Amino acid sequence: MKTLKKLIAILLFVFTLSSVWSQNVMISNQHSPNEPSIKINPQNTDILVAGANLNNYYYSDDSGLTWNENTLVSNAYGVWGDPVIDVDPNGDFYFFHLSNPSSGNWIDRIVCQKSTDNGQNWSDGTYTGLNGTKAQDKHWSIIDRTTGTIYITWTQFDVYGSSSSNCKSKIMFSKSMDGGDTWTDALQISIVDGNCIDEDDTVEGAVPALGPNGEIFVSWAGPNGIVFNKSVDDGDTWLTEEIAIDPMPGGWDYNIPGIDRANGFPITKCDLSGGPNHGTIYVNWSDQRNGTNDTDVWLTKSIDLGETWSSPVRVNDDAPGKHQFFTWMDIDQTNGNLFFVFYDRRNYNDSNTDVYLAHSTDAGISFLNQPISETPFVPNSGVFFGDYTNITVHDDVVRPIWTRLQGGQLSIWTDVTPFEDLNSGEFEAQNILEAVQFPNPATSISYVSFKLHKLSNINLKLYNQQGKEVYSLKENEQMDYGKYVIPIPVNDLNLESGVYYCKLTINGNVKTLKMIVVK
Repeated sequence: MKTLKKLIAILLFVFTLSSVWSQNVMISNQHSPNEPSIKINPQNTDILVAGANLNNYYYSDDSGLTWNENTLVSNAYGVWGDPVIDVDPNGDFYFFHLSNPSSGNWIDRIVCQKSTDNGQNWSDGTYTGLNGTKAQDKHWSIIDRTTGTIYITWTQFDVYGSSSSNCKSKIMFSKSMDGGDTWTDALQISIVDGNCIDEDDTVEGAVPALGPNGEIFVSWAGPNGIVFNKSVDDGDTWLTEEIAIDPMPGGWDYNIPGIDRANGFPITKCDLSGGPNHGTIYVNWSDQRNGTNDTDVWLTKSIDLGETWSSPVRVNDDAPGKHQFFTWMDIDQTNGNLFFVFYDRRNYNDSNTDVYLAHSTDAGISFLNQPISETPFVPNSGVFFGDYTNITVHDDVVRPIWTRLQGGQLSIWTDVTPFEDLNSGEFEAQNILEAVQFPNPATSISYVSFKLHKLSNINLKLYNQQGKEVYSLKENEQMDYGKYVIPIPVNDLNLESGVYYCKLTINGNVKTLKMIVVK
């Protein structure tokens, strides 16, 4: 019985240690989830709701540490992917998606389902955009935090996938002023049509944002690169000529090894924080202007309500020649800080892929990049990965979401690292402070656990109480980004009962851990 209690205590200690070190949280690996969306409730940052292809939803009431999941059903309109999660001022959540109705046409409308219990249950839904047999695709939403008005923009295809010059794609707009119960008739807001092939010359990627005085801003990509339109009267009228933002060399539809379908759609956001950059509009995207082997993440901004735009700046801060793709951004509306999540291959010469977070506290002048995925993964072009990642931020609570492929199985993940850690440039010193040795006391084996944020020089040595070196576990070893648990073979070293010291050195920063051996 004493042995069992000791084993349980050790397991509990290891579990506690894992929860401390495992900043990544797997939301789900069921039903092949991909193309995830996530939203935080600004009124209570413990509440999060997420969605993923094709019809999966998830909810958390502990800020993303644990998740419940279920399958979304709309008896009236069907559920066919492109999940978009949003939240209104009352704390009610919305799940927007494509349709697959039993009577009607595939993706013939944009469906809105509502939850009034933090994502646990959902209404059967309402819709907007129905226009005969035309396809309605690639939508996104924004909700006015004061009035609760919901705005949606999306792409309408005359015939999805058609190469006919007679078939056009257009950017559409609709709004609801009653919590999604009813919707205005869809209004075309693009001036220049695209084709229907679903590639560079198709108009896609319309993500709306709200301005400081209730303006509606939206940009998208198409035959003229990235363009912008806006409304100053709640969406009733729009500019009659699109404003050019960037030519987007290479287009939005490009190739990434291991990815079935890659794109660099723009994401539009506006600073409503009341801070020094209040009213600044940002557009974030990725493209291959520097070559097909060098995909980069970009940001431009406007300080005059979209009339003029800055030259794009590169968000990823690595050397040229690697792929960064599937970017998404959000603004912390309590302080104006910018956050970006994207896949990144800067550390490899193959298809190994990390997930990186970048953030800027100076309106996009400079960026801090850091990896947030604990280990890399290798996507496979035979497994659909979706078309986007996502990120939600409020009051320094940062929750990205991404897809991962491991052993042929898709899963979606978030990261719960506190922002004060993300914002620290002293990674080695921070990790030294957090390094631990367990179990303690030790009998037959013990471990030293630490985490690296970049390639580092490691020394790990064991000393007895007299200061004499007993064993060298690591000596000037180069170890890359990751979480490490190094075993100390107490029995194999024939250590007697007593006190020992583990000295861990990471790039010159030292921490000494006291280990008690009990035989």
